[in-house]
Amino acid sequence: MARSPALRRRAIARVWQPFTQMQDWETEEFPVVVSARGTTLTDADGRRYIDGNASLWCNVHGHRHPAIAGALKRQLGRAAHTTLLGLCHPGAIELAERLVEIAPPGLNHVFFSDSGSEALEVALKMAFQHWRQRGEERDTFVTFGGAYHGDTLGAVSAGAISLFHGLFRPLLFPTVQVPCPYSPRDPGGAARRSLASLEKALRTRRGRVAAVVIEPVVQGAAGILPQPPGFVAAVRELCNGAGTLLIADEVAVGFGRTGRMFACEHDGVAPDLLALGKGITSGYLPLSATLATDRIYEAFLAPWHRMRQFFHGHTFAGNPLACAAALASLDVFRRERTLDRLPAKIARFEDRLARFRGRPHVADVRSRGLMGAVEVEARPGRPFPAARRMGHRIILECRRRGVVLRPLGDAVVLMPALSMDLRTMDRMFDVLEESLPAAVRS
Repeated sequence: MARSPALRRRAIARVWQPFTQMQDWETEEFPVVVSARGTTLTDADGRRYIDGNASLWCNVHGHRHPAIAGALKRQLGRAAHTTLLGLCHPGAIELAERLVEIAPPGLNHVFFSDSGSEALEVALKMAFQHWRQRGEERDTFVTFGGAYHGDTLGAVSAGAISLFHGLFRPLLFPTVQVPCPYSPRDPGGAARRSLASLEKALRTRRGRVAAVVIEPVVQGAAGILPQPPGFVAAVRELCNGAGTLLIADEVAVGFGRTGRMFACEHDGVAPDLLALGKGITSGYLPLSATLATDRIYEAFLAPWHRMRQFFHGHTFAGNPLACAAALASLDVFRRERTLDRLPAKIARFEDRLARFRGRPHVADVRSRGLMGAVEVEARPGRPFPAARRMGHRIILECRRRGVVLRPLGDAVVLMPALSMDLRTMDRMFDVLEESLPAAVRS
């Protein structure tokens, strides 16, 4: 007898879903996932689904990886949680050391928090306080059109997606926004215009900009919008010339997602502050980290009574279980040569995506590493009416065929775990090829 209908009724009655219109959700036969292994999810009725969005972009090595599960069991035998406020534990120490070892050079200090949004919030506050404590009142942040940096209010202030952020503008601090560096019709021109606008913003506000905030290499929640090679290096150079800080938000693009451990590595860039989340524990437990340079860290050092310490922290920051998962994930990266195996997977991923170019109703195809999107349109240059929710229709067709994906508007995002094998990847793309025309006909 099917178990899902009863579970769905209970979920609808009590669980308020994120980013979801609950009135619509009540009518959907959504899966209730009860188990997962590798890149496969299983629902309460025994149906299996390919996890094509890595459980919201965070799963790296697959579900129920024995090395990570074993590390969690061992840590449970010692302590589930102890605070970092005034204390420490070996897992936080070792994880901080190992993050410093693999991060871009100069990022020598690690501040732990719970989510990617909080990691970015920490970076903004650190940048602001750093300048104040150096005697400079810099209160302006420069951000990029299309940016998404999280859902806490500081992160939303740095964001630029009106659908997510517009309602909350009265609560936010103002930022200077330069154009998005991607346009499907003129990618190179968009990047050049973005850099020119950034140069002007930094020149006209010299001495007032606390930091430039960027999702390096690709903007994720904007719809997987890639930047050309050299773009991040050019942003770094402009920051250096203006004497301001660079904050790199690698919550989505870090830990191998773009083919390197960190996206900044593609351009050989070291930011002043680096925000990490999602893949840090391979999706096993909530954890994030903000890495800072010596120069930023030293601005907070003073006798206690001067009150220059960083007054920010969370109860579960640096949780021992989460640190154990993160350390095990880094071990798996090394032992399974995850990064070395990515080029072949990325090549297949790009090849399968390329087959959508020129197909009916496909407006744009874009990717970087194992991040991809197929954007659809009603006819050339004309989007589908918003009421049709075509991106959502497509992922529902995919779900009926055994693949879980998630859209960003009418862009269907493909974001497999780095561990997904080529056969499963091909099946994921086969299903999308079948589902797109079926959704358009519906």
